[in-house]
Amino acid sequence: MSADIVSVTRGSSPLVLSMPHPGTAIPAEVSAQLNARGKLVEDTDWHMRRLYDFAERFQPTIVEAGLSRFVIDLNRDPAGVSLYPGQATTELVPTTTFDGAPIWQTPPDEAEIARRREAYFRPYHAALAAEIQHAKAQYGFCLLWDCHSIKSVIPRLFEGALPTLNLGTNSGQSAAAAVEAAAVTAMAGSAFTQVVNGRFKGGWITRHYGHPADHVHALQMEIALSAYLADEAPPWTFDAARAASLQSALSAMIEAALAAATKLERTKP
Repeated sequence: MSADIVSVTRGSSPLVLSMPHPGTAIPAEVSAQLNARGKLVEDTDWHMRRLYDFAERFQPTIVEAGLSRFVIDLNRDPAGVSLYPGQATTELVPTTTFDGAPIWQTPPDEAEIARRREAYFRPYHAALAAEIQHAKAQYGFCLLWDCHSIKSVIPRLFEGALPTLNLGTNSGQSAAAAVEAAAVTAMAGSAFTQVVNGRFKGGWITRHYGHPADHVHALQMEIALSAYLADEAPPWTFDAARAASLQSALSAMIEAALAAATKLERTKP
């Protein structure tokens, strides 16, 4: 499987980090269809792997995409169903940026979308599903942490400035209450603005894989880029000093969620 589509670093714990949007690669045949704005791939989740370097202490498995979300969005329903009915969003194959700017010279038709679904969407999710199953087989459960980031101000998607930390569990359906509560308590101990199941309740990954009754607890973390970049604009420079306190907060949240999931799963009949 091409590393441009998905790379897997297998760890030795029940924690799986999903990173569906840090990629900037674009296959040549897709690049030829993008306009100048689209080729900027501005809606990338910048520097996810570096931001989550702290997680090495948890020995996670990391499933990371290499292609830009403009090729196909790995966190959208493959059937094309909107995750947020009645609210602005982007599609399985986005037609615009988050701000609403067109990104295609030649918009992909249904046949092209189907081709991309098979060529690019399916391999990522085959890899992610396999690692979730591996974690369950080895440890009895999986804690899936879906890693995202976004500009802090996007009027088309939300009013005002987005809270720095946006934790989503599909309104409590994708993770056990004790696991969500542990993460929320740890998040509350940080100095960052925060919300639980606000504008971003969890995308398709959280909703599709998160089934507490089946021993998979999925949480999505959407982070405002202002918390760890020097500026929310090209060249999208990582600011290590700014990121340090954010990394401490994320580490505390993952540690708490992992401990709660471990305790819960060990006490199940």
